[in-house]
Amino acid sequence: MSFDRIWFAARLGQIAYPDAWDLQLRLVEARQANRLKRDTVLLLEHPPVFTLGKRGGRESLLVPEETLARRGIPILQVERGGNITYHGPGQLVVYPIVHLPGVGIGVVDMVDRLEEVMIRTCGDFGVAAGRNALNRGAWIGMNKIGSIGLAVRRGVSFHGLALNVDPDLTPFGFVQPCGLQGVGVTSIVRQAGRPVKMEEALASAERNIEAIFGVRLEPLTAEELLKKSHS
Repeated sequence: MSFDRIWFAARLGQIAYPDAWDLQLRLVEARQANRLKRDTVLLLEHPPVFTLGKRGGRESLLVPEETLARRGIPILQVERGGNITYHGPGQLVVYPIVHLPGVGIGVVDMVDRLEEVMIRTCGDFGVAAGRNALNRGAWIGMNKIGSIGLAVRRGVSFHGLALNVDPDLTPFGFVQPCGLQGVGVTSIVRQAGRPVKMEEALASAERNIEAIFGVRLEPLTAEELLKKSHS
C-alpha cells in the first residue's frame, strides 16, 4: 500500500467539544501546510452538548435554554454545515481531517462516503439503515440514527459524522432534529434490541472507513498526532 493510502486514526475517548474542536483546527492548519503528511480521522465521544451549524437552529429548540443550562448542557455555534445537533456519551463521533483534492473527491462525495460508513456500521449489528431525501445522514424510516455536518477549509475537511450507538435519547427530544418536523431519533442498540459496546462500534466504523476510502488506518494518540503536525 502506498504512503498516501495510509491514514492516521486517533481514538480520543470522551473529550469535551471545545477541546476536540481546537484539536481539529490545529490539525486542519497542519494538513493545509503539509506539516501533517497524512489524512487523519478522530474517533471519540462528547459530553452532552448542542451545536449550531451554519443554518443556525435555536428556533428548533423545544425547551427554554434555561432548561439546558440547568442540565449543564451548553449550546455552541460552530462552522460546520447543518442545523442544531445534540452530542452525548454513547454517540460515536468521527472527524475526518482529509485533504479532499488529494483523495480526488469533492464535498458531496465525502458526505456520501460518510453516510455509507454509518449505514455499513449499522448493518454490522443487524440494523438496516439507509438514506432519506429529507436530510443527509443515516435513517431508519423517519427516525434518524446518524447525522453529518461537514466543514471544508482550503480543501481540508473537518467536523464530520455522529452515529447513535447507545446514547440517552432524551435530549434529542429537546429539539426538532436538524430543524425537521415529524422526525424521530433512534440508536443502534434500540434497533438491534441488544447491547452494543462502543468498542465494537469503533472497530466496525474503522473497518468501514478503510473499505470505503481504500485506506489503512494507523493508530496514533492525540499527542503523537500533534508531534507529527509540527514536523
